[in-house]
Amino acid sequence: QVQLVESGGGLVQAGGSLRLSCVGSGFEFRINAMGWYRQAPGKQRELVAAISNYGSSTRYTDSVKGRFTISRDNAKSTVYLQMNSLKPEDSAVYYCATDRMWADVIEARPTNWGQGTQVTVSS
Repeated sequence: QVQLVESGGGLVQAGGSLRLSCVGSGFEFRINAMGWYRQAPGKQRELVAAISNYGSSTRYTDSVKGRFTISRDNAKSTVYLQMNSLKPEDSAVYYCATDRMWADVIEARPTNWGQGTQVTVSS
């Protein structure tokens, strides 16, 4: 079955950096779009960044543009989220997710989700 395992979350001071990783298995990683989402307490889950199957297209929510970078290594079945200049408002549980359809990933309705990793940014 499809498995997505996130890692790399933690506690960091404002202005710091973290890199999240998500390893996928149980599906043909290279042909699926991948996305990173986040959910803070009391807020809806939102798309943070998405990347198409071969990486030719990316999408970012406005609040992270210029600070976060999504990338993927299909040989390692891994998608990354490099987060720089972190702010307290970036604190959330970050989820990796995947779907065959690009539209479903960017519209936050992918089929398969990871368990999430906590990111906490202190001020």
